Amino acid sequence: MADKAGDGRRRAGESASPTYRIENLAHLSGATVRTIRAYQDRGLLPRPERRGRANLYSDIHLARLRQIADLLDRGYTLASIKELLEAWDAGRGLGGVLGLVAEVDGPWTDEEAVRMSRAELDERFGGTPDEAAVADAVELGVLEPVPGDDDVYLVPSPQELAVAVELHAAGVPLSAIAGHLRELRGQMEHIASRFLEFTTEHVFARYLDGPHRPTDADAAEAASLVRRLRPLAQQTVDAELARAMRRLAVHHLRRRLSADGKPDTATAIRNVFIPEYTMQAVERLVGSASAHEFIALATEREVRARGLDRLAASHRSSADLDETP
Repeated sequence: MADKAGDGRRRAGESASPTYRIENLAHLSGATVRTIRAYQDRGLLPRPERRGRANLYSDIHLARLRQIADLLDRGYTLASIKELLEAWDAGRGLGGVLGLVAEVDGPWTDEEAVRMSRAELDERFGGTPDEAAVADAVELGVLEPVPGDDDVYLVPSPQELAVAVELHAAGVPLSAIAGHLRELRGQMEHIASRFLEFTTEHVFARYLDGPHRPTDADAAEAASLVRRLRPLAQQTVDAELARAMRRLAVHHLRRRLSADGKPDTATAIRNVFIPEYTMQAVERLVGSASAHEFIALATEREVRARGLDRLAASHRSSADLDETP
């Protein structure tokens, strides 16, 4: 990414020796002749130099095409790319912005994807092929088909697959594992969204919300902050998950088992219907990850409050009787 950004250091209006016909430029850049002409019509690409009857292009055009391709790969629209490139041509800096884009778009984990054959997958999950489970895994992105090879899959997160293997070996059905992952993914995306909102509000707003696009220095500083903050989200989630598991696992076990090892009917878990609007209100208040804990604690507090009310009422009744002549 840095090399591509560096290729564009020269402005579109600066001189460079024209050496390419449009067919040569298309071959070197990977774009089609039709695409190059469309970019010219949209104002994304400078016009070529006319020599006689030939249009000639330079390294500036090649660098610009590589920039456009890279930004398209990162999800930018042609309209937003044009705005970025116009800012660059006007001297407001693009290299730093592209560096920030590369930092945010970079890997957020140290894991490396591995390839695995279908036979290896079947062996890890008991040796019996399960087409529905494989379809679920592909839908969830746990497995990615390899084009041109139906018997090989890419595993983006070997750790996630290893967890599924252990759960299945412990007796958890694959369909239940897939359902749990869907639920967990929704909760984690909520946590990630909140973390991004939090850091944007308190850290990155000064770089992103100004009247002008960030300068190269601003973008470079923001990219440095991304590198420093990148591990904090995972560290926070790890610490809070450990705290919650420690607290809730003991509480859960105490509720499920009595002293003789049999379910304690007095504290057995019951399914209780909670209206959807109530759950939504609680989730807005404390977040979906803490909603169930909040409801349990609120219920416990209400029960204790009513117990105290009964004790107080009983005390008042006894006092009234004592004062009766």
